[in-house]
Amino acid sequence: MREASMREASTREASTREASTREGALQDWLRAHGSVLVGFSGGVDSAYLATVAVETLGRERVLAVIGRSASYPSSQWATARAVADRFAVPVLEVDTDEMNDPRYAANPVNRCYFCKSELWSRLVPIAAERGLAVVIDGTNADDTTDYRPGAVAARELAVASPLAEAGLTKAHIRLLSQRRGIPTWSQPASPCLSSRLPYGTAVTPARLAKVERAEASLRDLGVAGDLRVRYHDDVARVEIGIEVLQQWLEFESTVQIAVAVRDAGFPRVAIDLRGFRSGSLNVLGGVSSPSGQEAHGQQQRAVASVDEPSSPEDRALELQHALAARGLHAHVEVRGALAILVGVSAAAPIDSVARRHVVRAAQAAGFSHVALEVGGFLDMARLGFPGRDTARHATLPGVSPA
Repeated sequence: MREASMREASTREASTREASTREGALQDWLRAHGSVLVGFSGGVDSAYLATVAVETLGRERVLAVIGRSASYPSSQWATARAVADRFAVPVLEVDTDEMNDPRYAANPVNRCYFCKSELWSRLVPIAAERGLAVVIDGTNADDTTDYRPGAVAARELAVASPLAEAGLTKAHIRLLSQRRGIPTWSQPASPCLSSRLPYGTAVTPARLAKVERAEASLRDLGVAGDLRVRYHDDVARVEIGIEVLQQWLEFESTVQIAVAVRDAGFPRVAIDLRGFRSGSLNVLGGVSSPSGQEAHGQQQRAVASVDEPSSPEDRALELQHALAARGLHAHVEVRGALAILVGVSAAAPIDSVARRHVVRAAQAAGFSHVALEVGGFLDMARLGFPGRDTARHATLPGVSPA
């Protein structure tokens, strides 16, 4: 035990030294350029970057610009302003108009390109007018391995990414932010609201507002850590950080989630059984490849189905049979690579063992995503249907049979 603790401490020290070295490289980069305009969202990366820029160059040589639109969460704006006030970061707010660009609103796989083109095309002239040497963004070293069409727009307009150039990863930035007392150090990543809509689903202010309301309601319930409400027309698919997912799969918790998200405007609610995954809609949309066991299962299926590809109905039945063999009875609703489990009894809760089995069975059946619909029994209760589930939830606050 003592040896393990010593190794852990040694690893932390090495990581801290590396982070400090890379921060020094960042400061050297900033000094070499002399003045900067920072694209400032108030996220972990841009908050750190703006704070270090002010410390390194002084307030008169830094301007942090917030781009405001319907896709920018209000909570993120509040965080950005709070960080700027606390660390004396000069801020300018500008309105961006990507929502009125039909190329963006159509939500293609390169949607972020049109958003960032709009943002940077507004910020670059501001930098020139104010005599600031370069426009910079919060792209970190981890981001360079992900699918990010917005980075193309940045390159086209000569926007630099000094965090990435210095080799600073998200882990480095969180560590350094904590050391500096920047409150965003432990903040979950929070990309724009449009990232909650699957590719091909039109981006509208009403849909984004519905997602924002649902996520705010879940935060008010106490859902901490990573959280996304993914928009699937009538269904809200809720992704919760894997470290706390199981507690939110308890019956009473699923009732609370269902009520909160329905009140935000979604007729149906489902909890993703794999939990939060960054870029999960890229996988669902076929933009990014699945990994690990999921990829292996899909490769096996592809080989087995060369002569006779499986239909959605076949895949649904395969998954239903696999679940039934383990005593879990559900109807499987197929939406592309997403399987929604409908009608699972509240008397048969999904514990951690069952959840892992469901995920493996879904992968074997060719699904990259599997979600458990929750709150369906609320409709039965309100319509006056009796039953074990109805009786079980009848005394819960805010939920009563008709």
